[in-house]
Amino acid sequence: MKHPRSLFAATLALSLAACSQQTAVTPTASESAAGGTYLVGFRQDGLSSQSLSAQATVQAQAITAAGGVITTQWADISAAAVKLTPTALAKLKGNPLIEYVEQEAAHHALGGRHLTTDAGASGKPGSVTPTSTTAAPYTPSGEFTWGDNALRVPDLRTAGYTGASTTIKVAVCVLDTGIDGNHPEFQRKLKGFKNFTGEANRSDAYAPNDVSHHGTHVSGTVFAQYGAGTGASGLQPGEDANGVGGVATGADLYMGRVLGDTGSGSSSGIINGLNWCAAQLKSQGGTEDKVVVSMSLGGGSRSTTEQRAYTSAYNKGVLIVAATGNDGAAVSYPAAYDNVVGVAAVDNTLAKASFSNFGTQVDLSGPGVAVLSSVPLGQGAAASASGGGVTFTDVTGADNSAKTTVSGTIVKAGDGTGTAGANQFCGTSTRNSALANNIALISRGTCTFEEKVANANASGAKAVMIYNNAAGPLGMSLTNTYAIPVVGILQTDGQALLGKLPTTGTVAVTTADYEYFDGTSMATPHVSAAAAVVWAAKPTLTNAQLLSLLTSTARDLGTAGKDNNFGYGLVDPYKAITGR
Repeated sequence: MKHPRSLFAATLALSLAACSQQTAVTPTASESAAGGTYLVGFRQDGLSSQSLSAQATVQAQAITAAGGVITTQWADISAAAVKLTPTALAKLKGNPLIEYVEQEAAHHALGGRHLTTDAGASGKPGSVTPTSTTAAPYTPSGEFTWGDNALRVPDLRTAGYTGASTTIKVAVCVLDTGIDGNHPEFQRKLKGFKNFTGEANRSDAYAPNDVSHHGTHVSGTVFAQYGAGTGASGLQPGEDANGVGGVATGADLYMGRVLGDTGSGSSSGIINGLNWCAAQLKSQGGTEDKVVVSMSLGGGSRSTTEQRAYTSAYNKGVLIVAATGNDGAAVSYPAAYDNVVGVAAVDNTLAKASFSNFGTQVDLSGPGVAVLSSVPLGQGAAASASGGGVTFTDVTGADNSAKTTVSGTIVKAGDGTGTAGANQFCGTSTRNSALANNIALISRGTCTFEEKVANANASGAKAVMIYNNAAGPLGMSLTNTYAIPVVGILQTDGQALLGKLPTTGTVAVTTADYEYFDGTSMATPHVSAAAAVVWAAKPTLTNAQLLSLLTSTARDLGTAGKDNNFGYGLVDPYKAITGR
């Protein structure tokens, strides 16, 4: 949370400056007479004596008089999303009621497969090599993921703390790419769903709507149910038959689809989703006493309109939690805004994830590396591989790999161009006829995964194993789609296999209903769900008091006290409730 008191002077200075000068932007060349999309903000003291509806009317008249077309209007924050031609933009700049005009930003999902290959970060069964000597790695047990165990979810459940309450109703409202409401982990208990993207055929929670799979994964971390019959059939190797369990299974779950098929969404759609979440509060006419908004998204630059929207929702009593970003750089928006809790990611040794953004806006940390959770049914991938009589651990299927199983002779691919002795198979025209109808074994190295796989495929290989050139699991993304299975394996397994050639083995990539994802996107629902569990146990707390409790009881990581990598540390809902 970026506390308003510490930023009051800066905010006041900006407000005073705006009184003498409007902020405007120049449209790009592509924003022709058809108009670009802008966010227009009116001076909030200019019409304060009038009712909200009267203010909205005056503001709408000002926009239409200038030639603008309103796509969305938010009367409570004196702002609107508007289509403006260059001529209309120029007219609005001269209106004394207007404080600023800014281009509408795009935001995107902040997590997915293969963001990191940190050693010991997978959290998969059998992978427990720590990246840090200061903490033992957390591992899964039954339906509890390593993230559940890091947050002491088994202890919470034993004590009856699940987000359910006999006195109040607590909700986690996820703003993301959608959800597969048919997944057994949700038991058809989704409380609400709404599509804010404008995309057709995406407004039913029980029909395909989560094309990128991100929202279903995030929701599973919050809400995946425990017990017999809650797991789907497409399991990852070593996964419990009942799947995984969430942190706040007793809370109500809402999904606002604010990110579209590509995983991106506009400021307007996200603000509309945020307002919908806030509207679930009883104080706003809804049915929920408390609402936590979970936002695993970010991007763009600072927006005054967005800041107004987050402040408005916070003032209504909502707790807003957002991912800090995966660039290894400054904290992304909305996590960087005032009145938003910024969440960083840690691996299963509680070391900072290599991709996790950092800065003073980081408030708390959550599990965010190789987090196992639900994806739309049949849309995930599970991978396995063996060779020389050994079944390998930490096998990862490549994106765009064929989903099939292949057995046969394993052949060393060779060096290729400029990689003497390295078995890297580089060079765009490199071929090896010995790979025909065999499994290619290749080392990670100086050229891209795409180049290696394309060479092997063109040489007639029927499957590819790429082994890491450093400790830790190897994940990979491919641009093109291949008709052969492609997997990544550990460095130790690949090097040992080289010494056994010639030998036989198997490569398999199969459909799954669960996936391991990396990102601050994965850390965020852990923190959001933890907040809901604590709120249900301590219902008299305001959103500000809840945040203060979460930060004061977090497990301190890194530099003593709050720091730019971990904030106040790993969220600890059990300690927040019990003091232990």
